[in-house]
Amino acid sequence: MKTYLVVWFSSEGVRPSEVNQRLLSLGFEPMQGSYDFVYNWNSNVGVEKILEFGDKVYLSLQGTGVMFKLETM
Repeated sequence: MKTYLVVWFSSEGVRPSEVNQRLLSLGFEPMQGSYDFVYNWNSNVGVEKILEFGDKVYLSLQGTGVMFKLETM
């Protein structure tokens, strides 16, 4: 399974390079195309794990002015 992440930046928030560092520390990899980042689970996971990970992303990006969207397949 993989979780894809799209981020929207605000000119009133932190620099994109700071957001990149925070997401890399969570295990995301940058990508090009329809999504900005991808996280590879290396196995199937349940909804509870996905929600826990979403909470980690939320806490990591809190206060940055960034909005984000997660999609797990």
